[in-house]
Amino acid sequence: MIVVEGVSKVYGKKENRFTALKDVSFELPSSSTVAIVGKSGSGKSTLMHIMSGLDHPTSGTVTINKRNLHAMKPKQMDAFRAQEMSFIFQAFFVEANQTAYQNVMLPLEIAEVKRRDRRSMVKRALAAVELEDKIDTQAGKLSGGQKQRLAIARAIVNKPTLIFADEPTGNLDSATGDLIVKQLFSLNKKLGCTLIIVTHDQELADKCDIQISLKDGKVYSISGAKKGKV
Repeated sequence: MIVVEGVSKVYGKKENRFTALKDVSFELPSSSTVAIVGKSGSGKSTLMHIMSGLDHPTSGTVTINKRNLHAMKPKQMDAFRAQEMSFIFQAFFVEANQTAYQNVMLPLEIAEVKRRDRRSMVKRALAAVELEDKIDTQAGKLSGGQKQRLAIARAIVNKPTLIFADEPTGNLDSATGDLIVKQLFSLNKKLGCTLIIVTHDQELADKCDIQISLKDGKVYSISGAKKGKV
């Protein structure tokens, strides 16, 4: 369960003051698929960064499985993020000069998973996105769709309870994007993880259990549940 309560975010001071989020509140059940939608500047990315602990709210709280995210000390936050969360970005962010294995293994290294367990975990993650035959291939030699699948494998290798996907199909053609979307929703069902997608794509948003629409930093509407509580 994720509870976002009264979250506001203000950047700058005095004449440079800008309010990116204004008193945002909602609850999300575990294992759900959630779309955060809105125009550029609506606060989508700011909300994702605060929900994941990458940024701090000016006021309000984010609670994940009864743990107050922003009450944690930095080391606790880093450990919690490494163990419970994963991220998929539009730009892939794979290391081109490293192999698929090295890319996917990175979260396990950060989470201090024992070396003897890493290769089998990486193989399972690559198999889940149909890239097991590319385990020793340099990431730079993969196609755009394969790189995004590699990013997904990296995101699921430590079996997170929460995956954030920021415009995951933004750099892909429609056919490849459709395949990536199918894989994300399939993994949501198989892993039982909560999938939160930040997107401009209303068609993609409509596939999610819950759609949270932002406008000028405020929750404009919530579909799939009662406003303010999901």
